[in-house]
Amino acid sequence: MIATQNKIWKSAKAAFPYSLPMLVGFLFLGFAYGLYMKGLGFNAWYPFLMALLIYAGSVEFIVAGALMGVFTPVYVFLLTLMVSLRQIFYSISMLEKYGSGVGKKRWYLISSLVDESFSLNYVATIPSHLDKGWYMFFVSLYLHIYWVLGALLGNVFGNIIPFDLKGIEFAMTALFLVIFAENWLKEKSHKSSLLGIGVASLCLLVVGKNYFLLPTLAIIWLLLTLWRAKLNVTLEQVEK
Repeated sequence: MIATQNKIWKSAKAAFPYSLPMLVGFLFLGFAYGLYMKGLGFNAWYPFLMALLIYAGSVEFIVAGALMGVFTPVYVFLLTLMVSLRQIFYSISMLEKYGSGVGKKRWYLISSLVDESFSLNYVATIPSHLDKGWYMFFVSLYLHIYWVLGALLGNVFGNIIPFDLKGIEFAMTALFLVIFAENWLKEKSHKSSLLGIGVASLCLLVVGKNYFLLPTLAIIWLLLTLWRAKLNVTLEQVEK
C-alpha cells in the first residue's frame, strides 16, 4: 500500500512541472470563456460545470450560444461532432499508450483527451522509475484543473479585473508549432511530417481555411493507413 502511494505521489510530482507550460494558455482561454458566459448572463455554476463535464473549449462556446437560442439538440449534436471529429484521429494515435496497461485510469485518460493532453502525453519521455499510467493521468488531470479554474475565475472576476485578451488565442497555435518543431528534431525520417504539411497546404488552397481541417485529417489518415500496410508487406518480404 505504501509503495503504491509513493508511486502515485512520484508520478503526480513529476507530471506537474511538465504540465505547467499549458497553465497560462488554459487560464487565459478559460478566463475568456468564463467572461463570455458572464456576458451572456450565466452565473459561475454554468462555466464551472460545463468546463468540468464537457471539457472541450470550442464545444463549450457552441453550447453557451445554443443555450441562448431555440432548443435544437440535433443541430448542436452535429455541430459538436464536426468540431470534435479530429479527436478520433488523436485517439487512434493513443491506442497503444492508453491501452490495457494503464488499468482503469484509461477511462479518464480517454474522456479527458483534448488537443493539449494528446500533445503532451504523446511526446512525453517518461522516466523508467515512474508509472506511465499515473504520469499521463496526472498530466491530463492538471490540464483539466487549469481549464476549470480559468473558466471559474473568468466568470467571477471578469468584470473586476480589466484583462485585455486580444490575441491570446494564438498561444495554443504557438504551442503546437513548438511541439511540431520538437517532433521534427526527434524524428529520424521527416516523411510523415512533410506529408502532413503538404496535404494541409493543398486542402487549404482547394477548399479554403474554413473547411480544410476535416478533409486534411481524412486524407492524412487514408495515406498513412495505406503507407503502413505497404510497410508491413515490405517487412514480411524482408523476413522471408
